[in-house]
Amino acid sequence: MIKQLLIGLTLALGASQAGAADTLRCGSQLVSVGDRSSEVLQKCGEPVSRDLLGYKRSANRREEFQVEEWTYGPNGGMYQYLRFEGNRLKQITSKRGN
Repeated sequence: MIKQLLIGLTLALGASQAGAADTLRCGSQLVSVGDRSSEVLQKCGEPVSRDLLGYKRSANRREEFQVEEWTYGPNGGMYQYLRFEGNRLKQITSKRGN
């Protein structure tokens, strides 16, 4: 019983430290996975930082596109990391700042 409780607390703590979402609220606007980078910029404004992570090849290996990570925050102690692949939002993750 105690072992199960400890495992549950550990998982809950890990989930609270970093999480992934499909949407992010920017003021009264929402951005979603699949949105264009220009839409995110219009709704959320300029990020705190933009990092070029590299390039990725398409599944058919005929195209190469840029992979970028934008950082927003802190907002309530949380940072939001938005990953773009080929100017499309692919992933939103959040992490509590130090």
